[in-house]
Amino acid sequence: MNILFVSLGCDKNLVDSEVMLGILASRGHRMVDGERDADVIVVNTCCFIHDAKEESIQTILEMADYKKEGMLKALIVTGCLAQRYQKEIFAEIPEVDAVLGTASYEKIAEAIDKALAGEQSMYLKDMNALPVPEGRRMLTTGGHYAYLKIAEGCDKHCTYCIIPKIRGDYRSVPMERLVQEAEELAGAGVRELILVAQETTLYGKDLYGEKSLHKLLRKLCRIDGLRWIRILYCYPEEIDENLIQVMKEEPKICHYLDLPIQHASDEILRRMGRRTTKDQLAAIIDRLREEIPDIALRTTLITGFPGETKEQHEELLSFVNEMEFDRLGVFTYSQEEDTPAAGLPDQIPEEVKGDRQAELMELQQEIAFDLAEDMIGREITVMVEGRVAGENAYVGRTYMDAPNVDGLIFIDTEEEMMSGDFARVRVTGALEYDLIGELIR
Repeated sequence: MNILFVSLGCDKNLVDSEVMLGILASRGHRMVDGERDADVIVVNTCCFIHDAKEESIQTILEMADYKKEGMLKALIVTGCLAQRYQKEIFAEIPEVDAVLGTASYEKIAEAIDKALAGEQSMYLKDMNALPVPEGRRMLTTGGHYAYLKIAEGCDKHCTYCIIPKIRGDYRSVPMERLVQEAEELAGAGVRELILVAQETTLYGKDLYGEKSLHKLLRKLCRIDGLRWIRILYCYPEEIDENLIQVMKEEPKICHYLDLPIQHASDEILRRMGRRTTKDQLAAIIDRLREEIPDIALRTTLITGFPGETKEQHEELLSFVNEMEFDRLGVFTYSQEEDTPAAGLPDQIPEEVKGDRQAELMELQQEIAFDLAEDMIGREITVMVEGRVAGENAYVGRTYMDAPNVDGLIFIDTEEEMMSGDFARVRVTGALEYDLIGELIR
C-alpha cells in the first residue's frame, strides 16, 4: 500500500512517527509525499495547546475529504489528540477507520490491516505502559541528526499542562535499549544525537532509584560515529552537579541546554505549579555559566497566565533582560480543558496576551542580535545541513543551535561538502538571528 504519513507537533511525536514508519516499511508498505498518491493516510496528532489541537483537527478533516471522494482506502489517527478525544473523533469524523493512543503506536500495521478489511478499530492500552516497538525507525531528519526519546510521560503536573493526562506518568526507557538504539542510529550515519523527553533531567529515577542522565550520557559518548550529543527539555530544578560535570568532561556533549523556566514571578510560578523561584532560577543559570562559560542557554516562557498583572509581566521582562538568554521562545497561555489553570479566575484577554508576547520577543530580538554581533571574528565548528540552492554556499548549525528552533550559519565556499560534515568556520557577519561565515581551510 502507498502510505502518506503526516506528523504534527513536537520532536517527541516525530520519534513516534519514525517508529511507525519503520514498522510499516518492514511490512512492505511504500511511503508517498502526496495525498492523491496515497491509499492510506496516517495523521499523528498533537493537542498540547489550542493552536496545535486546531491544526490536528483541520488536518484530519482535510484528509477525510479525500476519503469522501473515494480516493482513500483508510484514514488512521494516532497520537495525543487520538488519546484524548478518541470517542469524539469517531463520532464527529466517521471517515476515520482507526484511532491509536499514545502508548499503542506499535499497533499501526495491525490497525491498517483491519481498516483495509473494512473494520473500524481503537487501540487505547494503559497510558503508563511503555511501548516496545519492533525494528528500526525510518529517519525523517535527513539522516545526519536524530532524536533519541529517553522517557515517556511526566510527573510534574504543572497546572497549565495536559501532558500527564495524555502521555501518562514519567517512565524512563531502559538504558540498554537506548544505547542499542543510539548505536543503530550512529551506524546509519547519524552524527548528532538529540536527547528528548517531556523532561530529560529526571531520567532513570523511576528505574534505578536515582537520576541517571549523566550515566546514560557517559555511555552514549562512547559510541563511535557520534560527534555531537545535545540535551533538550531540562527542568531547572533537576539540573545537578553530576549533569554539569559530565557536560564539562565529555567533549561530544554540546555546551547547550534547553531549560524551560516559563516565568520569573514567584507568584505566577507558584500558581503554575512550578518548583522554582526567581532567585533559584537565577542561581541555576549563574552556576551553569560559571562552570561552563561558553554554554548556550535556551528557554521558553508562558505569557498571559491567569491573573498575571502588568507588574508581573514587567518583572519577567526585567529578568529576561538581566539573564540574556542565548535563545528564547514565548507562548501565550492556552486555556486547556481538564487542567487546574483553566478554572482559575482572571483569565487574560487574547489581545493582552499577544501584546505581552510581542513585547517579550522584541526584547529578546535585541538581545539575540547583540549576541550574534558578538560572534563576529570567532572561529567555530559547524555541522553542515545542506547547500543553498543556486549558490556557492552552504547552511549549517553551530553547537548553540538545535534544529528547527534556533539559528543557522551560512558558509560561503566553493568546496564540496555534504550534509552531516563538520567544518571549522570563521564568523564574518550577523544577519538578525543567523550568522554568516567563511570556511577555514
